Amino acid sequence: MNVIKFGGSSLAEGSQLEKVIAIISADTARQVVVVSAPGKRFKDDIKVTDLLASYAEQAIAGDDTVAIQAEIINRYRQIVAYFNLDETEIIGTLSEQLAKLSRVHYPSFDYLYAAFMGHGELLNAQLIAYVMRGLGHNARFVSPADLGMIVTGTPRAARIREDSYTRLANFQIAADEIIIVPGFLAYTNEGLMATFSRGGSDITGAILARGLHADLYENFTDVSAIYAVDPHIIDHPAAITTMSYREMRELAYAGFAVFHDEAIIPVIEANIPINVKNTNNPTAPGTMIVPVKQVTNPRPVTGIASDTRFAALYLHRYLLNKEVGFTLRILEILAKHGVSYEHMPSGIDDMTIIFDKTQITDAMRDSICDEIQTTLEPDHLEWIDDFAIIMVVGEGMNNRIGAFSEIATPLSDAGITLPMINQGASQISLMLGVRAEQVDDAVRVIYDAVF
Repeated sequence: MNVIKFGGSSLAEGSQLEKVIAIISADTARQVVVVSAPGKRFKDDIKVTDLLASYAEQAIAGDDTVAIQAEIINRYRQIVAYFNLDETEIIGTLSEQLAKLSRVHYPSFDYLYAAFMGHGELLNAQLIAYVMRGLGHNARFVSPADLGMIVTGTPRAARIREDSYTRLANFQIAADEIIIVPGFLAYTNEGLMATFSRGGSDITGAILARGLHADLYENFTDVSAIYAVDPHIIDHPAAITTMSYREMRELAYAGFAVFHDEAIIPVIEANIPINVKNTNNPTAPGTMIVPVKQVTNPRPVTGIASDTRFAALYLHRYLLNKEVGFTLRILEILAKHGVSYEHMPSGIDDMTIIFDKTQITDAMRDSICDEIQTTLEPDHLEWIDDFAIIMVVGEGMNNRIGAFSEIATPLSDAGITLPMINQGASQISLMLGVRAEQVDDAVRVIYDAVF
């Protein structure tokens, strides 16, 4: 049995859903279908999830929400009309659920937003099951509650409870049946809707693949493969046919957009292969993501990812490495301000602390720098706001002599400096820190050198 997930662009309108149904029907193993909310139909379109966010804001403000509800429902109505099916029953049911959202009392605004945002997937799964039945398929809508998916954590960053997997393993699916499950959402033990974080539908798909003991997790997107580098930086980059879980995790952390790096953890834990494929070109083989032992003839470099969301704090102090408790005092200052760090490479006299700058305000930055200056008295302290990280990742890097020089030498020849170099503990990745203004040029140089 396969678990198959479709993203928002694959479900944006009737013509796309028609492709999706053909893909599901092409393989009888595809019995568990995870769906996102309808995405954009064209460049300047609005996703249903964004419409639901507007609905939530209007409901909080006490505004009249009739127009926004009609706009949301019309997206689903157009899909039903595409298939020439009677809309009376299904649209009435979805409309009532949508209207009820603004009449419910929620424990907090976070629970309110989770309920509103999660309904894009919840309504779409019901609609797709209805359409498929209308076309003669044995399809059934199944809620995460029916599957026993219970979550903890915060309302908008939920975590699956471990005992959910036991309930999933006991869920029965008939031999000729297809179940349609909404992604992104699940329920607390109190029955409140909560949503997963970024990549929420991917997380749902991975959870179901593990819990239902799937043979394969198929993730359909709008690309025919995962590419070795961002196509916006390199025209027609090399496609990756096979990669390991840990290669995917390393690359996703540094900007690969196919998966959020936490989304595939459940399938990693269960050693279930992932096949990333294209809804618009389903016969293309796509990219297989597998346990490392299944990667044959690994490349020295599988992929290159970059991200500019970082900032760095560089400090220099002679004999830093000899001072007991130096790093501890820095960590205490960061903990006091509720700030985590991403990386902390250090040398004899130097240390660079890498932050995700989205979690730091200007006031927090100034306060942290002042306290480090006062407490530790470094000889030099510099905040680097335009900092980017490049991850060069490959299972074959571990055993390749001269891998670093093949990357560093062309960068030096191109006049690109590297304020930070860090070999990953896994020994399959090389992390390079560069100025944000140079990051795309650096990626091009590395790509030309290794590919």
